[in-house]
Amino acid sequence: MDYLMNTQQLGKIRSGSGFIAALDQSGGSTPKALKAYGVEDTEYKNDEEMFNLIHQMRSRIMTSGSFGGSRILGAILFENTMERSVEGLDTADYLWTVKEVVPFLKVDKGLEDESQGVQMMKPMPSLDDLLERARFKNIFGTKMRSVIKSADSDGINALVDQQFDVGRQILSAGLMPIIEPEVDIHSSEKSECETLMRSAIERNLSDLPEGQSVMLKLTLPEEDNFYHGLVNSEKILRVVALSGGYSRIEANNRMTRNQGVIASFSRALTEGLSANQSQQEFDSLLDSSVQSILEASNT
Repeated sequence: MDYLMNTQQLGKIRSGSGFIAALDQSGGSTPKALKAYGVEDTEYKNDEEMFNLIHQMRSRIMTSGSFGGSRILGAILFENTMERSVEGLDTADYLWTVKEVVPFLKVDKGLEDESQGVQMMKPMPSLDDLLERARFKNIFGTKMRSVIKSADSDGINALVDQQFDVGRQILSAGLMPIIEPEVDIHSSEKSECETLMRSAIERNLSDLPEGQSVMLKLTLPEEDNFYHGLVNSEKILRVVALSGGYSRIEANNRMTRNQGVIASFSRALTEGLSANQSQQEFDSLLDSSVQSILEASNT
């Protein structure tokens, strides 16, 4: 059964000016995110306390006057965040009705061990149930990540095929998939990986039915405007870029050299934010971060 997407949100993502905030650190990456925010692992005893603290951080970002739909198109949430509330509203409803920010959900369950130069996504046996809950919670789209480390043609083709296979399942549930085959920025074969990945994406796009589209989230490439053809494809709603470990300055510099690609930054967005800052200090730094990423995206 096919479901209708929110046309207002679809229009905003397709043609809006801004970027997508990635607020989707999962269980494995949450301690690192909290530590960067100034919260040590000695300050929580278990997962529940840890997730309470990361939700406080995310809520502080989302409720800040520096965070809003005039500069931010969408926000990617972790499942735990989707199930929580912000200022008395379900998180996704708060984002859209109060901030006019389109809500997305991270749906992958992490990465398999490296094989054939890639890390595929782990199986997602409960994906249909998660997608049903996401629709109930008024989520617009999803995001799922896998990682390319070496220029192995078979591995890269298998990884991209897996992304699109799951993407079709997500489309049939009425949600917009963000397909994220990340190329490791530390790969000694980064350019070669990007060439093989782009070919695999183009092959899969040719099999998408007429009228269907997906989003792409890609590592900022070595060759400027390398994804120009994908940006202009009728089957791509939007191409967004991950910071992938680059500093905010480096990521922004690379963004400005890739026309039509917009940012979807996580660490680069929250860089420098601290639990110990006053609200004024926090808002001021977040404002400058958001503005710099916006300007880099508007190229």
